Amino acid sequence: MYAPKHPGPRVGSATVYLIVGLPGAGKTTRAKELETSASALRLTPDEWQIALFGERNPSDKRDLVEGKLVQLGMRAAELGTNVVFDFGFWGKDERSALRWIAGTVGARSQVVYLPIDHEEQRRRVTNRFATTPAQTWHMSDGELEQWRAQFQAPDDEELLGSQIPPVPPEHTTWSEWASQRWPSLPDQYAPTAAISRNSTEP
Repeated sequence: MYAPKHPGPRVGSATVYLIVGLPGAGKTTRAKELETSASALRLTPDEWQIALFGERNPSDKRDLVEGKLVQLGMRAAELGTNVVFDFGFWGKDERSALRWIAGTVGARSQVVYLPIDHEEQRRRVTNRFATTPAQTWHMSDGELEQWRAQFQAPDDEELLGSQIPPVPPEHTTWSEWASQRWPSLPDQYAPTAAISRNSTEP
């Protein structure tokens, strides 16, 4: 299958940070640190879910919210603003897709992984729900175990910014894959557009 060449970031480009971890790992705390230290636009879906839907937290809206945040964040990165996606990113394909898209808009990408063991996770999520119930939702032991089983931790190569793997064979580009993962995200990212922009730079 034909795989479009990835253009890679431009010199002096923005950085897109992908915060990876399970609930309770400290993702939003780390994202807020980067928001300040890297002068980055922080996009945390939980905050948007709560603002839009309150305690209902409808699961069928989550991917739609995330897709629009990806679109917003990538546009900001294209304009030169650092961006922090505080999503969790449990799957490697999710991270690969957004690393690829970041390259097409001329940005760098960095995977930031926050590991946590089960006991500490249980303690943190219980304490968070008890102290700040308006900022989170109840999570059962069964849910935590299920999510941990689904989680694909990044390896050392991914953390070091290794080459992005090929898109799954049923897709043409990672942009197409991402538009199916996040239905509100348009399939609009083409490597040729980034290459064209690069060619006009002095």
